[in-house]
Amino acid sequence: MGLIKFILISMLVIYIIRIIFRLIFPVVLKSMFSKVQQQAANQSGQYNNQRYSRPEGDISIEYMPPREKKGNSDKLGDFVDYEEVK
Repeated sequence: MGLIKFILISMLVIYIIRIIFRLIFPVVLKSMFSKVQQQAANQSGQYNNQRYSRPEGDISIEYMPPREKKGNSDKLGDFVDYEEVK
């Protein structure tokens, strides 16, 4: 009798937990996503403000490509002609 009572109470508790989880979980997820979305909007807004807050006519170089080294052709070595053999 005690085992059957324990199984019934356990099943009832698990069922109640599932119902509560189905009701609360979407609300928690929605609030978490809205917080993340607000943080992303704030960060992008701060980035845009920093980017456009420079005075007009101010020049800023953000990227400079690496320069190619121009070496002396004498130091590069000998050029050897070859013939293609068929």
